[in-house]
Amino acid sequence: MLQNIRDNSQGWIAKTIIGVIVVLMALTGFDAIIRATNHENVAAKVNGEDITTAELQQAVEMQRRQLMQRLGKDFDASLLDEKLLKEAALKGLLERKLLLLAAKDDKFAFSQQALDQVILQTPEFQIDGKFSADRFDQVIRQMGYGRMQFRQMLEQEMLIGQLRAGIAGSGFVTDSELQAFARLERQARDFATLTFKADSSKIKIEDADIKAYYDAHRGEFMSPDQVVVDYVELKKLSFFDQVEAKQEDLDALYQKEIANLSEQRDAAHILIEVNDKQNQEQAKAKIDEIKARLDKGEDFAKLAKELSNDTGSATSGGDLGYAGRGVYDPVFEDALYALKSKGDVSAPVQTQYGWHLIKLLGVQAPEVPSFESLKPKLEREVKGQLVEQRFVDTTKQLESAAYEASDLAQPAQDLGLKVQTSKPFGREGGEGIAANRQVVQAAFSTEVLEDGANSGSIELDPNTVVVLRVKEHRKPEQQSLEQVTAAIRERLQHEHAAADAKARGEALLAGLREGKTPVGQAQDGQTWNVVEAASRSQEGVDPVLLQQAFRMVRPVSADKPTFSGVSMANGDYVLVRLNGVSEPTEAMSDEEKTMYRRFLASRSGQEDFAAFRRQLEQQAEIEKF
Repeated sequence: MLQNIRDNSQGWIAKTIIGVIVVLMALTGFDAIIRATNHENVAAKVNGEDITTAELQQAVEMQRRQLMQRLGKDFDASLLDEKLLKEAALKGLLERKLLLLAAKDDKFAFSQQALDQVILQTPEFQIDGKFSADRFDQVIRQMGYGRMQFRQMLEQEMLIGQLRAGIAGSGFVTDSELQAFARLERQARDFATLTFKADSSKIKIEDADIKAYYDAHRGEFMSPDQVVVDYVELKKLSFFDQVEAKQEDLDALYQKEIANLSEQRDAAHILIEVNDKQNQEQAKAKIDEIKARLDKGEDFAKLAKELSNDTGSATSGGDLGYAGRGVYDPVFEDALYALKSKGDVSAPVQTQYGWHLIKLLGVQAPEVPSFESLKPKLEREVKGQLVEQRFVDTTKQLESAAYEASDLAQPAQDLGLKVQTSKPFGREGGEGIAANRQVVQAAFSTEVLEDGANSGSIELDPNTVVVLRVKEHRKPEQQSLEQVTAAIRERLQHEHAAADAKARGEALLAGLREGKTPVGQAQDGQTWNVVEAASRSQEGVDPVLLQQAFRMVRPVSADKPTFSGVSMANGDYVLVRLNGVSEPTEAMSDEEKTMYRRFLASRSGQEDFAAFRRQLEQQAEIEKF
């Protein structure tokens, strides 16, 4: 299994790197993982390894952000159970630590050269299909990483990913399992349905029934808790006409733009590693031998494929692709940039990874655009920076003024803004600004709702903030019987109609099962709706009915169908008559076999990995503080 993982690691990386980076982008920094901490800041220990309180807090915040992204406007922080959130975060950290330790114990490794390849080939770090060191720095800064921190975190993720892919990818399925699954999956069923309609219009509800229901469920009939808020809205776009880009700022930004244009070099290399199998002297002797062969005219790419220990680049003749400064090991980079002409090969170069021979395959000199061609872009950026600063400063002024004021009139007047009023809305939100969950949370907070304070600044979107205060609080009140009579009548009619349909259906079902009622008998002039040779994914059949038909026991003979019944969401009751089950007669195609085998192997592999995780946890020494 381990060899399978190693043999297929490069293919796996190619298929999953986008997913890995997306996951990493979701983490706004995880540097606490690689920070040394004092013992008193330890949240848990796993086989002697610490999980710090900083790591735990980071994981809790990450889970909170994921919930916010998943739920959107439905997210309500007040409903979060912090204890459960913390427990879930700690469970995830414990599992991650165990998997990382397992990967290291089993001698998994992900070379620095392979990490270089992952970084160079990641689309998020590229501009126009080519790696950009500036883009790389920008992206990892947004994630809260320095270069070394990012590399270390990425290496850990790759180790765990290799372990997961290797175990899950080692799942297999026997021929008998494949045949059994395929037989069930390709099975077809003949059935018929008979619907007993839940007709609310035929149900008469007495006033006394409505009164009794109202008295028994008074707590359900309360008016909603609602507020009306006054608010002041500040928009970033309103500042664009108030700022002007100065020529000196444009010139400075232009110089910065062209300074960032760096030369890109396409390098190929041959690496001889220093490892348990060969020491420094042996590696140096081998790289010298290769250099001698190159000097005699042998092909660099061919020797790289044959001899380089960097498996990631060896298959492409050692080609690492175009990259600028700041990507490779400094010693490697210095040697690369010392090469003068395309085709030049360096002398042997020693880095922490071993000994290299470096060949210059190409140089891309930057094209320097003129000031005039960049001027519109420069003006937008300069004005954008000025507007951003003005927006931030004014937001602070608004928040400060609102904090000190007893209403919003004075802050609005001071900043030339208008006090607006919302429509009534409840804790579930509403229209306009009430569609924003943060607005709802602020409006119903203790400080704003009960203490009558102005809220802090609330970001509706990156370009808009508001400050609000409650103008009117409409507390829940008991609704009168007259107000809710129609709703209660409709509810009772639906319930009684559904109960009546079910009773009629079950009566016929009992007769059919006991043989007292002819199989084809229906009611009210209806006929059975026949479906023949339905597959598990049959279109045009309600999924609830299809699922029920495939759950039923196979008929003992063609003239003795089996019967069942199911209640539908709309109150109808449907009888299902299973007439027969047909097994596939045609042999599976190779494509079908491959598809089923891949599915079953994947499911088996996932179960194996889940069992592996459970075993790690059972055998681990875990202390929680």
